[in-house]
Amino acid sequence: MAKVKAEKAKKENGSGHHYDASSITVLEGLEPVRKRPGMYIGTTGPDGLHHLITEIFDNSRDEAMGGFCNDIEIALLPENRVRVVDNGRGIPVDMHKSTKVSALETIMTTLHAGGKFGGEGYKVSGGLHGVGASVVNALSIYCEVVVHRDGGVYVQEYKQGKRKALVKKIGKSDLHGTIVTFEPDKEIFKEGVEFNFDRVMNHMRQQAYLVKGLRISVIDARKIEKIDLADVVYLRELGLETPSQTYYFEGGLYSLVKHYNEHFKPVHKNIFYVERKTDGIEGAEIALQYVDDISSRVMPFANNIYNPEGGTHLTGFKTALTRTLNTYARTNNYIKENEENFTGEDVLEGLTAVISVKLREIQFEGQTKAKLGSMEAQSAVATIFGEAFSAFLEENPDDARAMINKVILALKARKAAKAAKDSVLRKGALEGMTLPGKLADCETKSAEEAEVFIVEGDSAGGSAKQGRDRRTQAILPLRGKVLNVERARLDKILGFAEIKALVIALGTGIADSFDVSRLRYHKVIIATDADVDGAHIRTLLLTLFFRYFKQLIDGGFIYIAQPPLYKVKYGREFFYFYSDEEKNVFLKKEGINVQELEEVEGAEEIAEPEEVEGEEATVSSKSTSEKQKSKKVSIQRYKGLGEMNPEELWETTMDPEKRILKQVTVEDAQDADKVFDILMGEDVPSRKSFIQSNATKATLDI
Repeated sequence: MAKVKAEKAKKENGSGHHYDASSITVLEGLEPVRKRPGMYIGTTGPDGLHHLITEIFDNSRDEAMGGFCNDIEIALLPENRVRVVDNGRGIPVDMHKSTKVSALETIMTTLHAGGKFGGEGYKVSGGLHGVGASVVNALSIYCEVVVHRDGGVYVQEYKQGKRKALVKKIGKSDLHGTIVTFEPDKEIFKEGVEFNFDRVMNHMRQQAYLVKGLRISVIDARKIEKIDLADVVYLRELGLETPSQTYYFEGGLYSLVKHYNEHFKPVHKNIFYVERKTDGIEGAEIALQYVDDISSRVMPFANNIYNPEGGTHLTGFKTALTRTLNTYARTNNYIKENEENFTGEDVLEGLTAVISVKLREIQFEGQTKAKLGSMEAQSAVATIFGEAFSAFLEENPDDARAMINKVILALKARKAAKAAKDSVLRKGALEGMTLPGKLADCETKSAEEAEVFIVEGDSAGGSAKQGRDRRTQAILPLRGKVLNVERARLDKILGFAEIKALVIALGTGIADSFDVSRLRYHKVIIATDADVDGAHIRTLLLTLFFRYFKQLIDGGFIYIAQPPLYKVKYGREFFYFYSDEEKNVFLKKEGINVQELEEVEGAEEIAEPEEVEGEEATVSSKSTSEKQKSKKVSIQRYKGLGEMNPEELWETTMDPEKRILKQVTVEDAQDADKVFDILMGEDVPSRKSFIQSNATKATLDI
């Protein structure tokens, strides 16, 4: 019996080792951050890397929100270093009573230390957890802080969260502010430590809109080999010839809504705007405008932090918006006595709105701050916005009429879309009971291992159906180009046969009946030809997924297949290449004259080539070694998937062991939304300008 008990205890403990208080590891200082960085910055990939800049910038921005700072500069430096400068009060450098070291060292090396936990350090701040500067310090191989305050200049340097020396006064200064320079640790960020300038720039532009009167400069100085930073405060004063951008907006959210709507036709002339304080919150700022579009763009912020999942402030806004428009419409006889009210869905169509609240004691749901949980924000926003918007409608009857007519149109469209969707549902199609005839389904019933290839045309569909693994791979051929859904309503979309077949095949439903748990394939793979038509079809499908199946993109279910461009037969061996560069590198390595091949490409017959489908060129190759026998080289250029036989398509594009798939992700939903509006909407001048600006980046096979 004793032996059985011992074995049971061993199983429960996972090993035979002794387990008591001595088994508990206590991490001191910033060790927990380096041990589990994902807990503090979410990920050690590109998102986490760029979050380091955000954490340091947020400290400077909080100074600006408190009225102590109006100028911030972010500079990307050589060696993947980042420098953030502000003209705020400067981090205190005097001795901290509790830690017995300077306040600067306490903030930079201690978790949950800062001016945001009490007293009057900050009335409003974006940081709640107090981990910003110390976490960045912990995850940096180099960090230096220079402080200008009280007539002096002070400096302290750190490595991986630990000080290298005490705070040191290095001179006198009439300035005030803080300069933080850090270099991310490659041991932590194994995917790379290179920052994306456009990503940093876009985030800072948004922040400049959110803090009226704050100047934010972003400079990419990574290619400047020698920069003497000893006595430099702002790099822009050096006049460096390098990419840079400065943002400054007096209009706040009014200017931001105007910026978001620059590619749309406004429904009404005046942009609604209100900024007000009330009991419970430090302030609320709201701006909105309706445009001629069927999508909505509503962006909520709390203490200047974007909340993609919304929260209490967004709930208060939507409630007040729906109630106010219904009240105005009934009072002015736009809605008759026996007619139904507008719904929340109706009043959001075509709306661009930004809601920003400032709270002293802020609560988020989760560490990522994606959703605001402070209950006082809901009633405060509803009251402030409801009163101001009601007054706006009364004072601007032309704008009010245009808004109401837009919402009435949305209501009618919703009813038409519901009728169309119900018609499909009655047939049981969207429930997956009747799969489309053109779908060659797979055998497995497990969505986790099932995948569907959306291919272009019957020719490619035939090859794919023959070459696939029937157990896990389904094939859905689409005939022609699908509908551009950017400006189409749901009833028209569901009336388009190819999209209807796709919706049925996926099994998720669409619009308000969408349920990601019903997805029948966990890999949805777009496989189109490598030409202009193929690129267009791919763009149309991505537009559909982004507008109506965005959860599939967010969940990582959407992929793009990468078929090869070339098949090279060299002697008795076959090689596949996915770009001209890949092919040319191989040919040069084998001692084959690339220029000679290009000259004979398209010739009817050279060195008795074998008959193969597609365009080909053949030439005899002389090895760099004269002893090696001459080998025949045959190059086939694929124009489309339909040119491949089933074996080739499986070997290059469908075999999970060999294929290349690109996963579709959205780094910035607002930027993606804007690009889709430009490329797929009705604003022709903006599309023309976009194409002209980006034409040099395109590689087209026409």
